Amino acid sequence: MTASLTWGILGAARIARALIPAIRADGGEVTVLGTREPHSERVQAFAREWGIGRVGTYADVIASDVGAIYNPLPNDAHRPWTEAALRAGKHALTEKPLTLNAGEAQTLADTAAETGRVLLEAFAYRFQPHVARLREIVVSDELGEVRAFRGAFGFPLTNPDDFRWEAEMGGGALYDVGCYPVSLARLLLGEPRAVTAQARWTPGGVDLGLSGTLDFGGTLASIDCAFDWGPAPTQRLTVVGTQGSLELDGAFESHNGAPLTLRVRTKAGERREAFALHNGYAAMVAHFGRVVRGEEEARFPPQDAVRQARVLDALFAAAREGRTVTVG
Repeated sequence: MTASLTWGILGAARIARALIPAIRADGGEVTVLGTREPHSERVQAFAREWGIGRVGTYADVIASDVGAIYNPLPNDAHRPWTEAALRAGKHALTEKPLTLNAGEAQTLADTAAETGRVLLEAFAYRFQPHVARLREIVVSDELGEVRAFRGAFGFPLTNPDDFRWEAEMGGGALYDVGCYPVSLARLLLGEPRAVTAQARWTPGGVDLGLSGTLDFGGTLASIDCAFDWGPAPTQRLTVVGTQGSLELDGAFESHNGAPLTLRVRTKAGERREAFALHNGYAAMVAHFGRVVRGEEEARFPPQDAVRQARVLDALFAAAREGRTVTVG
């Protein structure tokens, strides 16, 4: 029997509430929690709620005997603590964005290769059935040649103390939600050649909203993201081809609480395809476990995260400098 994977979690972030059940569904267990304030009542209550026996610092998690870590810390803490985990012999599942630039992402990819550890950028939406179906439709040429991709993801961020308002911590709409339509555009269309972008900046230098265009050759992809859209979150996808189009609300859901409906229009008419509730977090963790156990190849190896970071770097440069930026 294959031994179950033991996990350590860095931080008591809200997203961990989605990952702990996913880890357990894969037969694993979270045995240690690391936080900045391990003795605080909030942290202790979190550990009690989830039955985590050991609570310590981030360094304690790295020094522990767990096989893998989940890193949902603020964005600026992704690279250093993930690198420390890899070098300590742990596999690493790290929240998006993996790092704050492509150079850091390449460092982590190189470290994973050097240590022989599994490293995955935690885009759980990619493991949803509707994403596989989107790829199937686009690849099948049912829509003809794709000419336009439009992806939008935004919500009202109302907490003034949230780290996402802090530039030095990797805040901003592109890192937080704009990365999703960028990721999906790459998943469906390949790698863009160049980008343009404009942004609305806070006084502290954080992108409150950003809109960009990715040039895929014969296809242009537009992405929009923001922290001041309301009253509810917006997730919308449109793909237009020479022979048809598709639309999907909730395209970036990682664990949809309601069925999703894909609308496809072609010369044959219009149809709707429904997708039942599905837990992308559980599917992602299960895939991660199979890769760790050598049962399958990684669907999204670390170099994919490097390519994603290159596009984000180019979008930021284009927004700041007001020019077209080649994706290097």
